[in-house]
Amino acid sequence: MRGIARVLNSFLGELRRRNVFRVGVAYAVTAWLLLQVADIVLEAIEAPPWAMKTLLLVLVLGWPLALVFAWVFELTPEGLKREREVDRSRSTTRNTGRKLNVVIIVVLALAVGFLLYDKLVLSKREAGTPAATSSEVGGKSIAVLPFVNMSPDPDNEYFSDGLSEELLNLLAKVDGLKVAARTSSFKFKGSGADISEIGAALGVATVLEGSVRKTGNQARITAQLINVEDGFHLWSETYDRSLDDIFAVQDEIAGAIVEALKLPLMGAAKSPVSAKATRSYEAYDLYLLGRHRARSVSAESFREAVSYFQRAIEADPDYAPAYSGLA
Repeated sequence: MRGIARVLNSFLGELRRRNVFRVGVAYAVTAWLLLQVADIVLEAIEAPPWAMKTLLLVLVLGWPLALVFAWVFELTPEGLKREREVDRSRSTTRNTGRKLNVVIIVVLALAVGFLLYDKLVLSKREAGTPAATSSEVGGKSIAVLPFVNMSPDPDNEYFSDGLSEELLNLLAKVDGLKVAARTSSFKFKGSGADISEIGAALGVATVLEGSVRKTGNQARITAQLINVEDGFHLWSETYDRSLDDIFAVQDEIAGAIVEALKLPLMGAAKSPVSAKATRSYEAYDLYLLGRHRARSVSAESFREAVSYFQRAIEADPDYAPAYSGLA
C-alpha cells in the first residue's frame, strides 16, 4: 500500500509540475465563458440549433486533448518542446505556472463580470419586455394539439391522434398559414399547460384543440379554435358523423379554421382544402393503426405496423400513404 501511495503521490506531483491541473482549470473556465458569449451571439444572428451543439462538442472533446498537450509539451523561451527534451535544471514550468495563474484569474474575472451583467442587465431587460401579442407573433399561425380520446375504449387513442395529424397536414397546405410542427405541438399532450403557455412556447397566435368520442361506426368530434392572446374562442363546433364521412369532417374543420382566420383557400376561393386520399374508411383506420404502432420503436410493434399497412393496401390497393408507411 505504501508503494502505491508513493507512486500516486509521485504522479500527482508530476501533474502539478507540468501544470496539467492549471491547464485543465484554465481551459474549463475559458470554455464556459465562450459558451455563454456564443449563446448570446448565435441567438442574435439566428444561427441553427446545431451550431451551439457543435461548439459544445468541440470544447468538450478539446479538454482531454489540452491535458495531454500540457503533459507532453512544455513552454520554453525557445518555444514549445517535448517535456522529455527539456533540461529539468533549466525548466521553466514555474514561470509557465505563474502565467497560467494570471490567465485563470483574468478569465475568472471576465466570467464574474459576465454573470453580473447577465443577472443585473439582461434579466431586467427580459423582465421588462412585454409578452408578444398575437399581432407580433403573426395572426396567421396555429398549433394543432393532439385531440383527447373520450371513447370508452382507451385503445382508440390512435384514432384521435391520427385525426389531429391529418388536420395538421391539411392546414399546412394553406397558403399564408404557419403551422407548428407535429413534434413541437404533440409534446404538450397530457401536459396540462394552459393555452397562453403553449402559444408562447410554440410562437403561434391560435391553438386548435378538441376531443373525439368513437363508438362503433359513429364518432363525435369537437373542435375549438382559441386565440392565444386573450384565451377566447374564435370558433367551436361539434360533429356527430358516421366514420365513413371522416374525410368530409376533416375538410369541414380545416375550412372552418381558414374562414375564422380570414385566410383564402389554396387556388380558387371555393376550392376544397384537400382531396380524399381514399374512399375506404377501413383502409384509413388500418393506416392510422399502422402509423401508431410504427412510432413504438420495437421489433414487435414494427411487425404489427407492417401487418396493418398490408391490410390497408388490401382494403384499398390505390391508397398511397399505406405504401409509404410500409416502405
